Amino acid sequence: MGLTSRQPVGKEGRGESLARPQARDFFVVAKQIMAAEDVRRAITRMAHEVLERNRGAEGLMFAGIHSRGVPLARRLASRVREIEGVDVPVAAIDIGLYRDDVAARAQPVVRSTNFPASVDGRTVVLVDDVLFTGRTIRGALDALMDFGRPGRVQLVVLVDRGHRELPVRADYVGKNVPTAREEEVQVHVEEVDGCDEVLLVTRREGR
Repeated sequence: MGLTSRQPVGKEGRGESLARPQARDFFVVAKQIMAAEDVRRAITRMAHEVLERNRGAEGLMFAGIHSRGVPLARRLASRVREIEGVDVPVAAIDIGLYRDDVAARAQPVVRSTNFPASVDGRTVVLVDDVLFTGRTIRGALDALMDFGRPGRVQLVVLVDRGHRELPVRADYVGKNVPTAREEEVQVHVEEVDGCDEVLLVTRREGR
């Protein structure tokens, strides 16, 4: 069952938003856990952490995982440019054909994969919006290795919600959010959704 549509929660509107679906017996509860300013600060902090760990921007490449990982990767590169004055290439990775459930999907959604420079020998920083089971990252690693042999691979995620099924750990995390398995974390970014925020979405039975 799909979630009901809702308007983004503004910076002054933190808390829970209730929307009652028609002909349903549950409420959709959306709680804002990161506002636009929180997202901005997290990206700035993680850009500094990437530079600190790698002792500068030399040899770096950001690789965003479609779809929201791509604009997040571009923002990280922009912050690095502001801090170091260095342009770090940004790649876009689609994992539609690398998912471990691709055989069960009638028609995988395939987007463009683009590497503006060779990955060989580089430190490639994968960027995604939410780290959950780890299966998306496994698919991204498979896709990356088809394009070359990076010197090392690191992982940036805006939100780590836990519940790992594969041994995947992020090197840089915007926010750790403990969640129940049935909850959903929704990341909205200005470039795709028209706003920056992170929501924790749950369903509650109606009375």
